[in-house]
Amino acid sequence: MAQTRSRPEPPAPAASPVMVCAAAWAVPGAGHLLMGRRRTGLILLAALPLMFAVGLWLDGRLFPFETGQPLVLLMALADLGIGTPYLVAAALGLGDGRVVGATYEHGNTFLIVAGLLNLLVVLDAGDIARGRK
Repeated sequence: MAQTRSRPEPPAPAASPVMVCAAAWAVPGAGHLLMGRRRTGLILLAALPLMFAVGLWLDGRLFPFETGQPLVLLMALADLGIGTPYLVAAALGLGDGRVVGATYEHGNTFLIVAGLLNLLVVLDAGDIARGRK
């Protein structure tokens, strides 16, 4: 008879789903690391801040929170999705964006996508912590 292999049960989350989501937003990959998903957490911890840093290096702009301009506000919220890297960059005055730079739009794209990807990672960590995945 053939033996069937069963998947090992994932370890129980070390914290509540809210704490896992907060950690996942603040530090990309931290939510997965808290739940014992080391490989995924380390990949996210390296890839997302690197993508954000590349966006800054390509003269991308950290968009301001201007309620009068809805698209700028949406881009600012997308930038904020990366968590602590955004807060550090904003505090250091990075992300002014050079509109005349040839890489300005590419930099914006990297910054926005890094933030939106981290928000997806937060949702994934929350689903895992709740046992939905």
